[in-house]
Amino acid sequence: MPAALWALTISAFAIGTTEFVMVGILPTVARSFQVSVSTAGLQVTLYALGVAIGGPLLTALTGSVPRKPLLLYLMLLFIAGHLASALANSFALLLITRFISGFAHGVFFGVGATIAATLVPSDKKATAIAIMFAGFTIAIVAGVPLGTYIGQRFGWRFTLGGVALLGFIGLIANWLLLPGDIENGPVLRMKDQLKVLLNGHILLVLAITAFGYGGTFVTFTYMATILEQITGFSPGAISLLLLLYGLAVAIGNVIGGKVSNRNPIRSLIVIFALQALILLVFSFTADHQVPAIITLFFMGILAYASVPGLQLYIVQLSSKYLPGTENVSSALNIAAFNVGVAIGATVGGIVVQSRLGLPATPWISSLFVLLGLGLSVWSFQLEKEGASELVGLS
Repeated sequence: MPAALWALTISAFAIGTTEFVMVGILPTVARSFQVSVSTAGLQVTLYALGVAIGGPLLTALTGSVPRKPLLLYLMLLFIAGHLASALANSFALLLITRFISGFAHGVFFGVGATIAATLVPSDKKATAIAIMFAGFTIAIVAGVPLGTYIGQRFGWRFTLGGVALLGFIGLIANWLLLPGDIENGPVLRMKDQLKVLLNGHILLVLAITAFGYGGTFVTFTYMATILEQITGFSPGAISLLLLLYGLAVAIGNVIGGKVSNRNPIRSLIVIFALQALILLVFSFTADHQVPAIITLFFMGILAYASVPGLQLYIVQLSSKYLPGTENVSSALNIAAFNVGVAIGATVGGIVVQSRLGLPATPWISSLFVLLGLGLSVWSFQLEKEGASELVGLS
């Protein structure tokens, strides 16, 4: 694979660490600012909203900026945002800096995914995207457990400082490995780029992403709390369990990339069906340690297996129905991932504070993923029948 692809992977590792490490140190942050765990979960929600809002907007505004300098600027923004978060002296300031840090995430993955797909032959595009996103999954394998350990041992500020350091390494990798002649693609007017928001096929994929992927975050946001309070593991054991989960995610990402190369929507239907089932099973295994560990492993495999297929699918549809909008569509899908995270984290917080409590989060996650499954089946039928009525919205 081209060296440029590995530069994207290294940066994805830094960005993936920051999105997921907060799950492991949520109780630490809550104690530091003397807020509830559900309130501390707002930082997950605000970061995701920063990705969802800032990503598509900045992608549309930076369409004429050369790709390599753009990615370097984004990593500088990422580093600055995390240094500011590490130094935040109030919970409100932490939320603001987390929100701003999300801007870099959205643009980087939206543009990076389209670059990755152009670096390889057509039959390897999903694999290339999966390799880039492997940085994300490696972050769950290594970055999140390590960041959780650092946060528990030295404090959450050291964790965010470490993330800023990872961002600096990503900056250097992009500077050294990315070629300077990456094509921007056609630069469309803002109103033409925003046509993707009026295309029914694209909107349907965005909804699939939000509910199919984001539904798992009803549970995942509070995974450390579930494993500690319900399953009965010690805080020290949770880092190891998150490592196991991350290994499973890495396996799932590779599998998802391979099975999605030819027909991503068919693969998504199978993945979401299995994912909804295993989340439901976790409702029954969460209070038994050995079954919980086994279930957690399969949850990890399925949690990220859908990502390469979702990203490839929206690029395919935007190329088919609105040529030239691939970057914006890709960024919107990254936004949809994070809208799903924000919705999942928010719903999870509501559930935790309700009479249902922590034990209900897995089966509610399952319901969200089932909605994503239903939308996937609908999209598959529309494509199979060659339906054009949704295109009329544009």
